[in-house]
Amino acid sequence: MPKMTEEEAWALDEEVTNNPPCVDPAKARHISRMVALDDFSANYLMSVSIGTHKTPSEIIGEILREKTSVSAL
Repeated sequence: MPKMTEEEAWALDEEVTNNPPCVDPAKARHISRMVALDDFSANYLMSVSIGTHKTPSEIIGEILREKTSVSAL
């Protein structure tokens, strides 16, 4: 994923802020969040995802729980 310029980032922010997605809360299963990753991180997540049959969100959650449990010691 190529890096965004500051101008592109502000344009994306304005687009998302002014045009929020139309979601029916009755049909929504989970909150969707937009996350920008560098190429290395995206490739790593996809490789682990394919190898473990888990979603990238599950992998990120596991990594964060591991990091927070280690830092709590």
